[in-house]
Amino acid sequence: MSFLFGSRSSKTFKPKKNIPEGSHQYELLKHAEATLGSGNLRMAVMLPDGEDLNEWVAVNTVDFFNQINMLYGTITDFCTQDSCPLMSAGPKYEYHWADGTNIKKPIKCSAPKYIDYLMTWVQDQLDDETLFPSKIGVPFPKNFMSVAKTILKRLFRVYAHIYHQHFDSVIQLQEEAHLNTSFKHFIFFVQEFNLIDRKELAPLQELIDKLTSKDR
Repeated sequence: MSFLFGSRSSKTFKPKKNIPEGSHQYELLKHAEATLGSGNLRMAVMLPDGEDLNEWVAVNTVDFFNQINMLYGTITDFCTQDSCPLMSAGPKYEYHWADGTNIKKPIKCSAPKYIDYLMTWVQDQLDDETLFPSKIGVPFPKNFMSVAKTILKRLFRVYAHIYHQHFDSVIQLQEEAHLNTSFKHFIFFVQEFNLIDRKELAPLQELIDKLTSKDR
């Protein structure tokens, strides 16, 4: 959760998405932060008793967006058109961008451009009240879970790029504990609710096995 990062790194890639204080979703976020503090990530990701799954997924998706935003914000100086002319996660995996609306046909682009497209697209989804309603009593749309899955699948690619192409910089900045904790939390969450296909996780499968094996 975002509290892990304190105020040491205030640089974010995109503006932080805030959950309105006093709202039910804010209470859920506080619950998640308190549970995370216990150190048991398997427990922390479970749906709290009596809560709505859509709302729980929504709150956590916003939080993962904020975390990745901060993590990527710390390494933007190292992720440039020159250093990363393609959006990749190691030599075997390359990502081309399409959002189905503005860019219908997948395009090859540099990693910073791809991540800019991706984070802007995610932000647009999170800001859409018909998709992510913040008011109590406003129902989630029928396609909410499929939208959330697409968001999480795409956010995973930012983690994959950071680990494969910029882990040396992360170590240099002494951010590896933050990155590992954030990614482990993310993986436990998507595993708990089966939100990302296993094949999509392939670029980091070895790391996932390592991070999750101690907690089985």
